[in-house]
Amino acid sequence: MATHKKISSFLKANNDTGFSNKADTASSRFVNKDGSYNLRKTGLGFINRFSIFQFMLTISRWKFIGVILLFYIVINLFFTSIYLMVGPEQLQGMIGAEPWVKFKEVYFFSTQTFTTVGYGRVNPTGDGVNMVASLESLTGLLSLAIATGLIYGRFARPKAYLIFSDHALISPFQGKTALMFRFVNYKNNHSLTNVDVKVNVGMKVQTDGTFTYQYYTLALERERVESLPMSWTVVHPIDENSPFYGFTHEDMKVADVEVYAQIRGYDDVFSDMVQQRSSYTYHEILFGRKFSKMFHESEDGMTTVLELDKLSHHHEV
Repeated sequence: MATHKKISSFLKANNDTGFSNKADTASSRFVNKDGSYNLRKTGLGFINRFSIFQFMLTISRWKFIGVILLFYIVINLFFTSIYLMVGPEQLQGMIGAEPWVKFKEVYFFSTQTFTTVGYGRVNPTGDGVNMVASLESLTGLLSLAIATGLIYGRFARPKAYLIFSDHALISPFQGKTALMFRFVNYKNNHSLTNVDVKVNVGMKVQTDGTFTYQYYTLALERERVESLPMSWTVVHPIDENSPFYGFTHEDMKVADVEVYAQIRGYDDVFSDMVQQRSSYTYHEILFGRKFSKMFHESEDGMTTVLELDKLSHHHEV
């Protein structure tokens, strides 16, 4: 524990992280591997906390497709039930006599009305069904407009296409050691320029017999690059000014260390700033390892080949 007491004597804690310093209120990690905050909010109603727009923009591609398909099926089932309650006899051109066949015809009539396709074999004749069909057509137009906006928003929303190494490493560096992790921009047509990286660490520190979380900004060998065509290995030298000075893996476990990084850069495709976060807890920090080389020269000697699948490869030193 003496090591933890020593930290506060030469480092100034960073109080701008947005996290609490209460050791008994913190979770297993502050930032998830995907960059999202490991946080769940309660105390207000779900409707007040939930944003449909944000949800639809941030969920995964397959969940987005699933929600659209589910909405399409459910809304047509809803209008189908209304048509059946009003009376399917008000629909001209029905050829099915059995209940299931009749249900299918009404359902597909609903889908045709909802999408304004209107093939014409089945058409409404009664006032009640005509009113329902006109309301469904309006609903379909509005739904299509909303879906189009969401799809465009997902495609146009600036995103940093960065992936991080699975582990951070404590590796030899200039006669000492350093904490290292690396990341890469994995899209062929996205180029980041003016890239900045900021790395913080959260750890439990014992002060007057009480453990509290303290946060420190780690000094880096390099905090900014003009462009990022290849991978970047971020290096924090572990010297007398580092909170990790003299730390073993057991010290990191006791201090519940979590290193979290934020990358910001300008994306030429989006013509906008993008950013991404990730973190490493103490069990994701390995001692005595070094990253393996992840690029080589092409066979004709004309091109550099960056092997993305080797981003997390490392070996013992």
